[in-house]
Amino acid sequence: MKHLLPPATVLCLVAACSSLHTTYEIPPAMTIETTAYDAAGTSELGQPTEIKDPALHHVFRLSDDIVSGAEPETEAALEAISKLGVKTLLSVDGKAPDAATAAKYGMRYVHVPIRYKGISDDEKLAIAKTFRELEGPFYVHCFHGKHRGPSAAAIGRVVLDGAPREQAIAEMRQWCGTSKKYEGLYTAIALEQLPSAEETEAFRFDFPAEHQFVGTRGAMVEISRGWEIVEQLSKRDWRAPDDHPDANALNESVKLAEVFAQLRKMDATASKPADFQGWLADSERECSELAELLKRLADGDASANALAVDKAKQLKASCSACHTEYRNH
Repeated sequence: MKHLLPPATVLCLVAACSSLHTTYEIPPAMTIETTAYDAAGTSELGQPTEIKDPALHHVFRLSDDIVSGAEPETEAALEAISKLGVKTLLSVDGKAPDAATAAKYGMRYVHVPIRYKGISDDEKLAIAKTFRELEGPFYVHCFHGKHRGPSAAAIGRVVLDGAPREQAIAEMRQWCGTSKKYEGLYTAIALEQLPSAEETEAFRFDFPAEHQFVGTRGAMVEISRGWEIVEQLSKRDWRAPDDHPDANALNESVKLAEVFAQLRKMDATASKPADFQGWLADSERECSELAELLKRLADGDASANALAVDKAKQLKASCSACHTEYRNH
């Protein structure tokens, strides 16, 4: 049975000196009997405020200061977001956002990639610090705007708006459609510690418009994660599996190309032999070519399916050749 949410009764504290906004005490973790996803279905919400615009997709105004939606893929989308009064865009997708175009419309981008399995402590700190210290209103997005983005927006609902955790996760499920397959995104809000104002003030974070991976190891870990998704989908006619409904090979291919490009620029790889540099360049190019084929497939060109599968095999061969020479010794 659903119950009406009580009004927020959180205690307003003195704002930290670096904060632009009122600071709220973090409510204690919820007590749940089954799953956080189930708990998110027990609160009665009003009708969502969905923003309808031809350039935007799956966009909901959660509060005066927080809007959640899909990736703004075009300049028209960014212009439409600016007309909502948004000043800061927070992307939690892995792909680098279009910060330059956003800046044309007076908006700043912050990039904090998160994973589907949950949100790390440092990621929570970066997200909470963004909400507390940068100018709103905020537009929060991932790729489709259904899972990771709403979870990050829920952090803002708690730390910026003072909303109860119960309401924040209810909005994820009932308004934004966050899947029960991503329980970790729910538990991050419902059960885990969220940063205090003092913790975010002390946290060193310079609000990058594009996330930079820490060293070659960090880049390789991200490549491994992205490739795992691409390879899995290449064996399924590029369809997402039931346990990961948001998996998207096109998005992962674009991200992989970006990570390879970052990797090639790192000091640690600049001194590597020519064949190593060549394999990195080949991998970056093949990821970009795979993305183009997957775009064609998404646009209805069925002939691109087999070509994309072949391109994925070429990419795997390039990675395997490099690993044989360098990683496996």
